[in-house]
Amino acid sequence: MMLSFAKMHGLGNDFMVVDGVSQQIFFTEGQIRKLADRHRGIGFDQLLLIEPPPQPDVDFHYRIFNADGTEVEQCGNGARCLARFVRNVGLTWKHKIKVSTMKGLMNLQIMRNGLVSAEMGVPQLEPEQIPLQYGRKELHYHVNIDGASYQFGAVSMGNPHGVLTVQDVESTNVDRIGSLLTRNSVFPEGANIGFMQKIADDEIRLRVYERGVGETQACGTGACASAVIGRLQHQMNQKIRVYLPGGHLHIDWPGEGEVLRMMGPAEMVYQGFIEL
Repeated sequence: MMLSFAKMHGLGNDFMVVDGVSQQIFFTEGQIRKLADRHRGIGFDQLLLIEPPPQPDVDFHYRIFNADGTEVEQCGNGARCLARFVRNVGLTWKHKIKVSTMKGLMNLQIMRNGLVSAEMGVPQLEPEQIPLQYGRKELHYHVNIDGASYQFGAVSMGNPHGVLTVQDVESTNVDRIGSLLTRNSVFPEGANIGFMQKIADDEIRLRVYERGVGETQACGTGACASAVIGRLQHQMNQKIRVYLPGGHLHIDWPGEGEVLRMMGPAEMVYQGFIEL
């Protein structure tokens, strides 16, 4: 079959976006891995599949697949791209869009300045909600791997995150430490691992190693997770700008039990067709 798709990115975190509302499509893990190949396929960090809504008060359902073919729960940069995609291809003319994901509902809004705002829900901090193999909630967790001890904060933004505070993100070996932690048994479902450098009370520099992908140019939920841990561990401000290799995001989180909001860009690269 000939499949219509779009290539999009949010701060360099890139996606293949597929309209599953007007096209009937099912992807195997093998197909996704081939499509994700940057030399022989389209190349992307995640594939986003937009489906009809499961209930009448929701506009779309939203599924996320990593480059290795595994399905994951949430993607902040992808959510912003979804909002722009459904407007660009005429699936909706709304500026405010409600979507369902594997983990719940999201409210998205396309702003007048072209940025997209996303309500990312209430960050979950209890170990069983993340999930994390610790008996009780802690501000700092510790794990020993290959003779080295790592301290991190943990939170679920619809998907699990571990966040380490480092002195300098540029000199940190993100690939090695990230690959060790993302598959460690303390995270029974794996986790995205963020490396956070506090610049000021309202600024963070961040690199993220994403499970099933590796380091990406940007990770929306990772930026949210870093802001949460920055607030909890370092008493940072409610509104934080997070600088990633691909650009920056604005995070607004009042505190525990409150909804977190993220705002940033979403860009269309091209639209095309591919034969499956």
